[in-house]
Amino acid sequence: MNKRLRRVVAVLAMASMAQAGAAGKAPLRQSHPVIGTWQITIPDGSCSETYRIRADGTTLVFSNEEVAESTFAISDRPDKDGFYKEVDTIVKDNGKRDCLGEVTKVGRAVTSYLLFHPSGDMFLMCVERRTDKCIGPFIRIKGESI
Repeated sequence: MNKRLRRVVAVLAMASMAQAGAAGKAPLRQSHPVIGTWQITIPDGSCSETYRIRADGTTLVFSNEEVAESTFAISDRPDKDGFYKEVDTIVKDNGKRDCLGEVTKVGRAVTSYLLFHPSGDMFLMCVERRTDKCIGPFIRIKGESI
């Protein structure tokens, strides 16, 4: 994976986890499309991350040896271009390395923009409200309890 892509993946992963903490655990409506268990695999296929996103505004992330928890706030509805704004904050981390070989810092809040596929079973996580700086797809894991 090239350095630029690694940086984008790291920023987005931190954003996703950080979002959860900054929000102060704002509860979501039960039908919000982000609620569920999601997985993303890095491009070379060597590692996957699993995100358990809960309606209470918390996220649990498993990435390689890392286990992290975050709080997040996300818009209830998408903007005119289909993006949901999310702010995520890491509140706890086991200090072990993630899929990129990095250790996530606790306390950092990151903003990202999620764009869902019409099926509701995939989304991209973007640095801005455009699709040229995104990672994904995050794929919904069906049958997983959160």
